[in-house]
Amino acid sequence: MSIKNKFKNFFYLEEYEDEQPQQTQQTQPQQSPRYEKPATVQNVRETPKERRQKAVEAPVSNIVSLQSAIKSSKVNLVEPRVYAEAQDIAEHLKSKRAVVVNLQRIEKDQGLRIIDFLSGTVYALGGDIQRIGTDIFLCVPDTVEVDGAISDFYYDDQQ
Repeated sequence: MSIKNKFKNFFYLEEYEDEQPQQTQQTQPQQSPRYEKPATVQNVRETPKERRQKAVEAPVSNIVSLQSAIKSSKVNLVEPRVYAEAQDIAEHLKSKRAVVVNLQRIEKDQGLRIIDFLSGTVYALGGDIQRIGTDIFLCVPDTVEVDGAISDFYYDDQQ
């Protein structure tokens, strides 16, 4: 195959004529030459419109719906009465929900154990724990960012 023929095939310049035998030019009018793409090359090349349609039809895995983002912004308020409730609080954190823990209704040693347990849970999840009041703590997972701080000055109840 010559270079000229390869060039014609590449750019679809090769002329194909009808399979009918040519008669004299006076009896049959002159037909314009037809250009056809070879079948193998025709399937490989896509128009920009076809590429856009395939891109729209293809599933995209990094899209997050707004409904799931709204559900993850839930804050739970918990007031544990026994140490065993610390696991329930950890489950809230594992499901990406922030938790406000009020330890005012539990004994001090039990409250310290709960805070130790939750500190480990928050550390493992990459979250944060902050004291926001007297025996009140805010535990957040890694999806929630806490900005600001509460001062350490507390009023004494025995005035």
